[in-house]
Amino acid sequence: MNNILASVLIVYFSASGTTARVAQNLATVLNAPVYEIQPKEKYTSADLDWHNTQSRSSLEMENKIPYPELADLNAPVKDYNVIFLGFPIWWGTSPKIVNQFVKSYDLSGKKIVLFATSGSSSLGNTAADLQKDAQGNPEIITGKVLNGNPSVEKLQDFVKGLNL
Repeated sequence: MNNILASVLIVYFSASGTTARVAQNLATVLNAPVYEIQPKEKYTSADLDWHNTQSRSSLEMENKIPYPELADLNAPVKDYNVIFLGFPIWWGTSPKIVNQFVKSYDLSGKKIVLFATSGSSSLGNTAADLQKDAQGNPEIITGKVLNGNPSVEKLQDFVKGLNL
């Protein structure tokens, strides 16, 4: 792997633990530190009920309420060149808490590699959606949906395939 990967941070948001597992495994493969994006107000199971059009997540994704606030602004992004940014796919894109994250930090000169978990969706237009909100115009790279519990070999292949 290239020298650029010596300066990697894994950042993720996980509502159910699925994305957290993938992020931790990716961190092990890359020997990289991990930072978890957390909302100031934690999500409840009722908040995450996508069948309920009045649930918090539904209202956020329909832009009917403001982006959720972050619990902190302590992600050490300034210290890293490459940030692997992971999240579950909600409504065909990233959850609004992830958009809030990229709005909240100066990401100038950074490469942001997306990875996601999803029951059936692809990354679709997620990179473009995040680019609109990203501070500092980072290079956002559409990575891959990494479902289940990808093996070390699959994660290594994913990283090698990025040509960073």
